[in-house]
Amino acid sequence: MSTGAVKLALQREGRLSDDSTSLLHRVGLEFDSYRNRLFATCRNFDLELLFVRDDDIPEYVADGVADLGIVGRNLVLEYGHPVTELLPLGFGYCSLVVAVPDESGVQSPSDLAGARIATSYPGSARRYFDERGIPVHIIPISGSVELTPTLGVAQGIVELTATGSTLRVNDLRQIDTVYTSEAELIANPTALEDPDRSRTIDRLCVRFKAAIAARAYKYIMMNAPRSALEAIERTASGLKSPTVVALADPDWVAVHAAVDAERFWDIIEHLRDLGASEILVTPIESMIM
Repeated sequence: MSTGAVKLALQREGRLSDDSTSLLHRVGLEFDSYRNRLFATCRNFDLELLFVRDDDIPEYVADGVADLGIVGRNLVLEYGHPVTELLPLGFGYCSLVVAVPDESGVQSPSDLAGARIATSYPGSARRYFDERGIPVHIIPISGSVELTPTLGVAQGIVELTATGSTLRVNDLRQIDTVYTSEAELIANPTALEDPDRSRTIDRLCVRFKAAIAARAYKYIMMNAPRSALEAIERTASGLKSPTVVALADPDWVAVHAAVDAERFWDIIEHLRDLGASEILVTPIESMIM
């Protein structure tokens, strides 16, 4: 690895690996990645990639081995290394939760006073109960935390979940959320103070923000009756306002707008009710805000 390029640590394999490399390719970075290689160099950007275990990323960034890292916020909160959280990346959503067996009489975290709590996030679990003044015995477990109540090891657990399906399969129910998490870009504070590295990091952040913003919208083009234009503009307001283009037929206009992806189908149905037709939809590759 060269000494001048900004170094970005990524998860070598795991739940964030594919989404992380996909994001980098989506913002135009060209590189080859192989699971048996530790390093990769971007051919068209002053960036070098370091593929490591996800647990190591916060420490590598804090120590300056890497300038940047893409990692779950849960690991940043668990280990507490001095890194700067730059940007949430919109994937890898999950929650650290408190759960107990379905048949347990526990209804709230305070009911767990004096109980044994198994977790693979002992730091986060300890802070959670200490902040609430609830005395518990934390039992660190490296895997299969959900099995510990069945085995009699613990009366409750603090564990990461994305959908809650693993909890249900193991007859557990959630009683509280410790925190929510998603993948984020983190940085070494010293790297942010270096003018050259800071400029490269800023350029990368602009690309990431553009890709993330693009996923939140869809671009639509439609023909619409001029008589319904005011209502259509309210429905498909776009980021500021839609683009309206006159057509050869004076009673019709073409309307272009970026609409909220989460409300997309509701918006389309309303536009059709207002008389819009020939509605074309296209994904947005990047959006510079």
